[in-house]
Amino acid sequence: MSRLWITGYRSYELGVFKDDDPKRKVIDYVLTNELRQAIINGTDWIISGGQLGVEQWSLTVANHLKTEYPGEFETAMMLPFAEFGDNWNDSNQIKLAKLKQAVDFYASVSQQPYQSPQQLRNYQEFMLSHTDQVIMIYDLDNPGKSQYDFDKIKKFADNHPYPYRLITFDDLQNAADEYQENLNNSFQDD
Repeated sequence: MSRLWITGYRSYELGVFKDDDPKRKVIDYVLTNELRQAIINGTDWIISGGQLGVEQWSLTVANHLKTEYPGEFETAMMLPFAEFGDNWNDSNQIKLAKLKQAVDFYASVSQQPYQSPQQLRNYQEFMLSHTDQVIMIYDLDNPGKSQYDFDKIKKFADNHPYPYRLITFDDLQNAADEYQENLNNSFQDD
C-alpha cells in the first residue's frame, strides 16, 4: 500500500480568496498533474488535512480524478482535533462539511477540541507514520504556517526513507506559463 500526504499553504497565504481565482486554477492544474502521476505510480490513498487552501484543494482534485481512475485509489481527510473548523465562517464550514462527505474516510487524530499545540505536533507525527511520502506546495523562501510541517517532514526524512517533494513558487510560475500556453493552443485549435 502506498499512502501520499499532500499539504501546503493556506489559501490566504497565497492570496486566494475565491474559488475562481486564476491562481487557484493553476494550483488545481499542478495538483491534477501531480496526483495523476502518483496514481499511475501506485498510490492507494491520497491523504490530506482540512485546512483551507492546498489541503482542501488537493482532496477536491483527487475526488475529481476518481472518474478518470475508478477504484484505483481512495481519499482521506485527517483533522488534527475534534471540532476542527467550527470557528470558521458559514461558507468555509459548508466547504469543509461537503468535503468530509466526499472523501472515502475522515477522522480526527485527537478526539478533543483544540487544547494545545501538542495536538498539532501529534497530528504531524500521525501523518508521518501513516503515509509513505509527501508533496508540499511550499517555497522555503516564502515561509508560512506550513514551515512547521516542512521542518518536521525534513527531520523525519533525515532518519527514515520518506521522500518529500516541494512545489515551489518557481514551479507554480512554470505551471502557470504551461497552463496559459495550453489555453492559447486550445483556442487556436477551435
